[in-house]
Amino acid sequence: MEVIVFDKTWIEEHFETLPLWKQSAYTDFAAMIADEANTFPCIPARTGFLSNHLRYSFVGDPREEQSIKTLAQCLKEYDKHSQTFGKYTTLAIFFKTPNDMLNNLDVEDYRNLFWSVLNNLTKFDDIDWPKEIPSDPAHNEWEFCFNGEPYFVSCATPAHKLRKSRNFSTLLMAFQPRWIFEEMNDSTAFGRKLKKLIRQRITEYDAIPAHPDLKWYGQEDSYEWKQYFLSDDNRSPSKCPFFRMQNSLSFPQDNEQSIMPRHN
Repeated sequence: MEVIVFDKTWIEEHFETLPLWKQSAYTDFAAMIADEANTFPCIPARTGFLSNHLRYSFVGDPREEQSIKTLAQCLKEYDKHSQTFGKYTTLAIFFKTPNDMLNNLDVEDYRNLFWSVLNNLTKFDDIDWPKEIPSDPAHNEWEFCFNGEPYFVSCATPAHKLRKSRNFSTLLMAFQPRWIFEEMNDSTAFGRKLKKLIRQRITEYDAIPAHPDLKWYGQEDSYEWKQYFLSDDNRSPSKCPFFRMQNSLSFPQDNEQSIMPRHN
């Protein structure tokens, strides 16, 4: 079976065999998250990278159906063994991001694309939504679920500029299993201390303060979907773009199987 979920060691040992865009994406990620001079704000992500808890997958153009199928396969494969990877594990998804996207998409375009990916991903979900997780994103305990696993999903894009912690050279989506937050929450001294440190680092790292939507999971006024994709300012959407589309989605029948309009 073809390997589709990789660890740091495998990528570095096989680096020269990877296509150039994959080499660039991984190199940029490693340079960002391991930078000693300008420390990346998310301490668990940095620790996960250095400790080889993180896993990585490379997916094609996010506007194409085949890419969503590949993403679904990656998440299912990751889920099989995720609890053995370490307590700071996350699946980082690097999407191939062609020049027409890099040259034409702004933050709001990437927001629409991000939610298009999650909405379309549900077509390939074979397992019922977990009973303990509300299906309504307006509920403060809602979380995106796939293959029976709740995930906090964060997104970084080439269009983010002021919020540098959400900027990356390609479209990047990070899927963090909900279970990794068992010790990282407002009810633990460790969680409260971690939040304070991360906020301090965001202040130093970004050109603008931490987004007001960043809150703990389950708090009465906290909504996970608002935290998945942050604006490059302090604005926030009024309504969640997520709707579960299992077994009801049809892709455009053109040669490119595009799920998003392309810019010429």
